[in-house]
Formats: sequence, C-alpha cells, structure tokens
Amino acid sequence: MASSAPSAPPAPESYAQQDHAFTATPPGDYTLHHQHHHQPPSSMAEHGKEGKFFGGSSGFPPETNPNVIRSFQTVDRDSSGYIDENELQQALSSGYQRFNIRTIRLLMFLFKNPRDALRIGPNEFAALWNCLGEWRATFEKYDKDRSGKIDFFELRDALYGLGYAIPPSVLLVLYSKYDDGSGRNIELNFDSFIECGMIV
Repeated sequence: MASSAPSAPPAPESYAQQDHAFTATPPGDYTLHHQHHHQPPSSMAEHGKEGKFFGGSSGFPPETNPNVIRSFQTVDRDSSGYIDENELQQALSSGYQRFNIRTIRLLMFLFKNPRDALRIGPNEFAALWNCLGEWRATFEKYDKDRSGKIDFFELRDALYGLGYAIPPSVLLVLYSKYDDGSGRNIELNFDSFIECGMIV
C-alpha cells in the first residue's frame, strides 16, 4: 500500500511522565500542531514531498518553531546544515524515549534530501518534526486508557483514523511483529506506532 501519512533514557513508565517530557523545554520540546478531530493528520507522504521540495536548503521554513531549529542546531555539531541518522535519533529522542534506529532510518528515507541520501537538512527536519507531532496527537487520541501504549484494537482504530483501512488479517500479521515471546499482551509504544504507520 502506498505510504500516505523524537534517544535518551528509556521512556518513563507512567503516561503522565511521557506527556510531560514531550512538552518539555528544548531540546525535548515537541510542539504539537493539533488538528480538529474531524480532520485526519496530514499524511507522511505529503510531508515527505514537502521536505523534498525544499531540498535541504540552508534555512528553515518561515515560522518554524524556534525549539525545532534549536534541536537541529544542537546535534549539527559540524555546522554543516545537515544531520545523519545518529544525529536525527539524538534530536528526536532527547525528550522522553529512545527511538529505534529502524524507525529513524524509515524516517530518513521518507524525508530524504535529494542532494544527500544519507543526511537531511533543515526543511526535511522541520517537516518530519511537524509530522511526528501530528502522529503523536493521533496516538494520544486512541490511547484510551492513557497507558502510553496501544493494543491491537487501539492500533486498528488509530490507523483507520489516519485513513488506512487495513484488512484484519494483514493488521494481525503487522501487530504480531512486535511479539517479544513473553506471552504477555502485545502493546505498542509511540516509536512502534510510527514504524507501523510507515510500513503500511
């Protein structure tokens, strides 16, 4: 199916702690761009196209949140105007949980800079950050028990809310990918939710 639609200490156990860190001051300040519930978040594909359009130029898009710019500049240690996957992982995960490198690489691919396949520039970073904020809002909306994780049915509803009508059999295969073999119910954190969204 065509794709449409931040590493620090491990995520805190409580959902409230996660949410607090998510809204913390920079570099962990994830400023969300909430949309009305009747409007699904913009697709990742659309944001990816936007990043490619800007092509990693030296400046950020107009009205970019200063905290986003600061997060980018903090990890861009050589001041090249570009960051690699490890620097992106650090920038996005400086708040509340460590993003898996698989997810980081998927994000790098989706928001790739046409001038440098291994790094992204300010415009790609800004588009990626805003898109993650929209997906975070969706994740919180469908996390009914406020646990900081979502189960099979919450994942189904969240993806459907994003416009993905996935057959139950396909969703089950995708969901089972996160079975750790412990026998406990499978639950997905935000990192895994992002990965699922990009896979579908």
